Amino acid sequence: MLPIHPALPIDDILRSNTSIALVGFSPKVDRPSHRVGKYLMDVGYAVFPVNPGVREVCGQTCYPDLASIPEPIDIVDIFRRSEDVLPVVKAAIAIKAKVIWMQQGIVNEEAALLAEKAGLKVIMDRCIMVDHRNMGNI
Repeated sequence: MLPIHPALPIDDILRSNTSIALVGFSPKVDRPSHRVGKYLMDVGYAVFPVNPGVREVCGQTCYPDLASIPEPIDIVDIFRRSEDVLPVVKAAIAIKAKVIWMQQGIVNEEAALLAEKAGLKVIMDRCIMVDHRNMGNI
């Protein structure tokens, strides 16, 4: 089993990367992906919602997939079931993202290995919002 990367400099990753594609960003305000996405926007990240079938989230254009985003993406933050992560990681590699972030409760070792072999940093089973709030305390 792969480690969940507690030694990665998470605060450095969050400080040096400014664009985030949030895969599974829900327009429903009671969903964790909505709260996290809104938080990331509020603290200054360029957030690109990715959710097929949704046109807009929090005033932002919502894209059907990573390849549709017209800007370079640093972090791909994934709110999908663990078994649905591999195609997202393949798409993240294709768009030359720098970091794969699997939210708390999401672990996919096969996808993590593929991303790492392609040169991406991988964070699994951690909440990006919680880590951002705790920056400097990690």
